[in-house]
Amino acid sequence: MSDLVAGHLRVGQGWDVHRIVAGRPLILGGVSIPSEFGLEGHSDADVLSHAITDALLGAAALGDIGMHFPDTDPRWKGADSLKFLQHARDLAAEIGYSIVNVDSTVILERPKLKDFRTAIREKLAETLDLEADQVSVKFKTAEKVGPVGEGHSAEAQAIVMLCRPR
Repeated sequence: MSDLVAGHLRVGQGWDVHRIVAGRPLILGGVSIPSEFGLEGHSDADVLSHAITDALLGAAALGDIGMHFPDTDPRWKGADSLKFLQHARDLAAEIGYSIVNVDSTVILERPKLKDFRTAIREKLAETLDLEADQVSVKFKTAEKVGPVGEGHSAEAQAIVMLCRPR
């Protein structure tokens, strides 16, 4: 039986979206990005960390971020989303999985994010107990199409691969 069939390798996909609002910090992957706006949400609204958290939980078949951190729970008001990521990492580890790699994309018209790639990768890698070369972060615009392109929201997508030794 192959490793894939036996469940030794698992892949999870995550996606998140948040509205853009004035008066909040813009936090992506745990890094504060200088901007005149931030993202609306119950926690710190770190759309990238949320997508990666969901990908991790999905790969381990442990539900989604809303199950673990409901936005109706006052404990998570303004919470640092890296705590969500650590929790998902720990849950996966408890059932024997380690993270092979993370591939993620942030979709946002502005500000330009390329100068923050290294800091975001390093912060995510540190949070997940990985090397920076195991974490990919890409940045895209929506070419002025749809809510993201019109500057109303930001999105993030992520894929995580987990491995459990035989």
